[in-house]
Amino acid sequence: MASHTVIDELKRNQILDLLEQGKRVDGRALDEAREISIETNAIPKANGSARVRLGDTEVVCGVKIQPDRPFPDTGDKGLFICTAELLPLSHPTVETGPPGPEVIELARVVDRGIRESHMIDVSQLVIEKDKSVIGVFADNVVVDYDGNLFDACSYAATAALLSSKSPKWNWVDETPTLVEGEEVAVPITTIPVSVTMAKIGKHIIVDPNGDEWASMDARITITSDSDGNICALQKGGDDGFTMEEIVQCGEISVRVGAKIREKLKAAQQAGQ
Repeated sequence: MASHTVIDELKRNQILDLLEQGKRVDGRALDEAREISIETNAIPKANGSARVRLGDTEVVCGVKIQPDRPFPDTGDKGLFICTAELLPLSHPTVETGPPGPEVIELARVVDRGIRESHMIDVSQLVIEKDKSVIGVFADNVVVDYDGNLFDACSYAATAALLSSKSPKWNWVDETPTLVEGEEVAVPITTIPVSVTMAKIGKHIIVDPNGDEWASMDARITITSDSDGNICALQKGGDDGFTMEEIVQCGEISVRVGAKIREKLKAAQQAGQ
């Protein structure tokens, strides 16, 4: 979603002209996210799932929970891994094949925001120390792309985790054995929310849509937890941010994130 054309330059000029007037192409305020729709339990056979629409960007996330081998240096902790995939139908520029650098970065940024917030207490995901743990895998699939996949995938993964129920295993005869008919809630400690901001010229905007994403000079994604603590940050793009702009982005991310967190909570309650 990266090649620039003359049409892209004309769109960028229009976007910049509007930003100079304090306006955006879709009528939002500079610090306003697009309309968010969150549906949990979207995949009946998954351990947890969610479908999220952020404007016209749509993502489906499914959670799979299963026994796994622990990492050699963390035998007393379970696993959390997040992946991402763009379907060819999501955008005309998306092709089949192995994930490119942009998709790899997308998965890592979403994974880091959830992991560094300690949303899941992985110390409780242990079947037998150093031998068998529980792995939680959140797989994001982008169905429709119109900018800002970082936040759309993050909200989908977070909502899917909030809706998840884990099967229960006991350690019997040196192997994890499923306890039939028993489920436990995934140990959730906080609700992380990422907020991605784009810098276009000298202007900073929240949740850029597809045209704004193609026009930006730089971007920054900041994730905060339920206490308003910033726990992860990722910067991208060719341009940079001043220290004052980074502080401004941090304040915006916490303020906007608090509103989105309430929507995640509401979706969790509606899906119970």
